[in-house]
Amino acid sequence: MAAELPQSVLFCCDHNAVRSPMAEGIMKKFYGADTYVQSVGVKNDMEIDGFAISVCAEIGVELARHRSRSFDEMEEWGDDLSSFDLVVALSPASQRRALELTRVFHLDVEYWPIMDPSGLGEGREDRLSAYRQTRDQIISHLTERWGPPESQT
Repeated sequence: MAAELPQSVLFCCDHNAVRSPMAEGIMKKFYGADTYVQSVGVKNDMEIDGFAISVCAEIGVELARHRSRSFDEMEEWGDDLSSFDLVVALSPASQRRALELTRVFHLDVEYWPIMDPSGLGEGREDRLSAYRQTRDQIISHLTERWGPPESQT
């Protein structure tokens, strides 16, 4: 049975350029605005990945306006980590950072092992295929955790 949606979720990965923005966008699309959803990276040294934008557009999720940010920038911009009900780490490095930052808060941190597709594949179609696998892994984890999408309009 699917769990009840939390009031707020923070997805995190290494650069906030592929996995965590994909998870943020897909969750917003699937479950609506009842849950506050954000994403962040351990570092902010990359912009949103074009392949991530493309494979999410295939399912009606718009990522082109996403601006990458790090945990440190998130706090500088006024988003307090303690205000999130759940942190979902999508990479080992982000899990370590989330656990380190949340040890003083009563906050759940989950780890979802999501493949990093960047650098995989030889040509455009191979790369898109790898990014689709990552997108589909995220969708699988979301629906396993919170059930089927409320609507996909």
